[in-house]
Amino acid sequence: MTASTDLATGRLATPELLRSVFRQHAAGVAVITAAGEHPVGFTATSLNSVAAEPPLISFGVGTGSSSWPVVAEAEHIGVHILGEHQQELAATFARSGADRFAAPTGWSTGPEGVPVLDGVLAWLVCRVVARIPAGDHRIVLAQVVTGDPVGAGRPLLYHQGRFNALRD
Repeated sequence: MTASTDLATGRLATPELLRSVFRQHAAGVAVITAAGEHPVGFTATSLNSVAAEPPLISFGVGTGSSSWPVVAEAEHIGVHILGEHQQELAATFARSGADRFAAPTGWSTGPEGVPVLDGVLAWLVCRVVARIPAGDHRIVLAQVVTGDPVGAGRPLLYHQGRFNALRD
């Protein structure tokens, strides 16, 4: 099979094609939080390390999400790397209409007033430096202010539309 034959059998770009391809991509699971009149947060698999100097991260957020109005105005956001023991927490922050900060979610107000979740593998508080339009999403670029990398456990992954743990 030649490269041109491979291209001829591909499918045209659609939202479903993109979702289908990215179901094959295992990604780490994070929760992004921000402080507003009420704290907001959402599960993200789009978290990226952008640069070490200065320390920058990015993530995508849908402009139709309930968290977007607060994230759109927030000066600081929280980034939480979830462990394999936190599948239910990931599901709570992914669920539309959920009271994400109600019990059993453990959290406290952290640096810069950002909600910081309990029991995560690692967390960062970051200063938002840009919100870049990207279709029905915004790419948020943020500079790390402070954090803690020493939580215990193994990372939670998202693959094939499900939360998963690493296998030995």
